[in-house]
Amino acid sequence: MATYLDFEQKLKKIEDEIVVAKTRADEYAVSILQKKLEDEVKKTYSNLSDFQKLKLARHPDRPYALDYIRVLMSDAYEIHGDRHYADDTAIICYIGYIGEQKCVVIGEQKGRGTKNKIRRNFGMPNPEGYRKALRAARIAEKFNLPLLFLVDTPGAYPGIGAEERSQSEAIARNLYELSDFNTIIISVVIGEGGSGGALAISIGDKLAMMRYSIYSVISPEGCASILWKDQGKVETATNALKITPADLQDYKLIDDMIEEPLIGAHRDQEEAIKALGDYFLNQVRELKKLSLEELKEKRYAKLMSLGSFA
Repeated sequence: MATYLDFEQKLKKIEDEIVVAKTRADEYAVSILQKKLEDEVKKTYSNLSDFQKLKLARHPDRPYALDYIRVLMSDAYEIHGDRHYADDTAIICYIGYIGEQKCVVIGEQKGRGTKNKIRRNFGMPNPEGYRKALRAARIAEKFNLPLLFLVDTPGAYPGIGAEERSQSEAIARNLYELSDFNTIIISVVIGEGGSGGALAISIGDKLAMMRYSIYSVISPEGCASILWKDQGKVETATNALKITPADLQDYKLIDDMIEEPLIGAHRDQEEAIKALGDYFLNQVRELKKLSLEELKEKRYAKLMSLGSFA
């Protein structure tokens, strides 16, 4: 059953009316209501606040990494374990094909339903998750396969065990090694890109965001708690943090925004997944025109340009 946010209630009402009209086989009413729905979609989604976009990025019906992998990839084989401690299921790694392109896809998986959310640790990786990601990435490098990272996490897991197993070192190691990898790396924020948990798998040649995703140094809730000690300031924090693709493009912190459907990936998963697949293949095609030396020089220049200020 679809979940509707507070600002989507008018859409729900119209969609319910369409269901009733279809039950009555009233085609004229259906056509009128479909037009009304299209107009309401444009009106609602063309004027979203940053706080509303945050809600969309966290929408429970939004496609997760596995949803993209299952549709986009063929002949896919899952890679398990970090070969040191455990197999962290908050990180998933697959080798297979997207279209005709053989590649490795690594993503953060939140899980649906209570049991799956607990199993996936709500999409918050432990150090062994990032080490598993790096192990899978090295396979891509060894066989010169493009890498696709799918970023979707509220952040790296902050538990005592994670800290005991060197969470910060695992993230730093990924940043250090991936920045000098000898293969094409494309990262896409598909939902929530939170703090170092997102940064650990978003280093590469291209960093893109889906239209209704967010990417932030801290969650708005964390920011409100630290700065104002008031959870009522979450919307204020969201506006201050500049976490949307449009803002981050203006600051040259991301390369591209992928145009998922205006109504959102949670309402039109098929088109959103297709848009991401097309983006990946197009970028691989363009980046393959560069020599390895040119690729790494551009990546280095891109990374060194981050954090400029006036």
